[in-house]
Amino acid sequence: MTEHIDPDRAQFDAFKGLDRDRSIDMINLVAVHKQARYPADHALARKGLTGREAYANYGKDSGPVLERVGGEIVWRGAFENTLIGPQDEAWDIMFIARYPTAHAFLAMISDPEYQKAVVHRQAAVRTSRLIRSQNLPVTKGFA
Repeated sequence: MTEHIDPDRAQFDAFKGLDRDRSIDMINLVAVHKQARYPADHALARKGLTGREAYANYGKDSGPVLERVGGEIVWRGAFENTLIGPQDEAWDIMFIARYPTAHAFLAMISDPEYQKAVVHRQAAVRTSRLIRSQNLPVTKGFA
């Protein structure tokens, strides 16, 4: 798997170019390192945390910011198998976070408390997918 931990500039600009005034769902697919990779000068660098433990720290520290901006986790799942798609992509953590607007998401990631928490995510994640989507009404058909 190719490392995809943070968005590149073009991806972030494309995100910001979309409508910011409606709710968004962010699909999160995360594969973690066996051992967390904190910067050498970080207090947890020598603690030997697993990637899952580091990601749990990210959730604990960033969760209050998510709630403060009006976001919530609306779905969680446990990966079992890829039926169609790359067979080398397996996900340790899967969830959908819903935000009242894209402005709320942008406020979260620029919040100083979130900025402190994101070091745990960066230490934990081997690769990830963060997919912005628009929540649509459920119908009987697939399209």
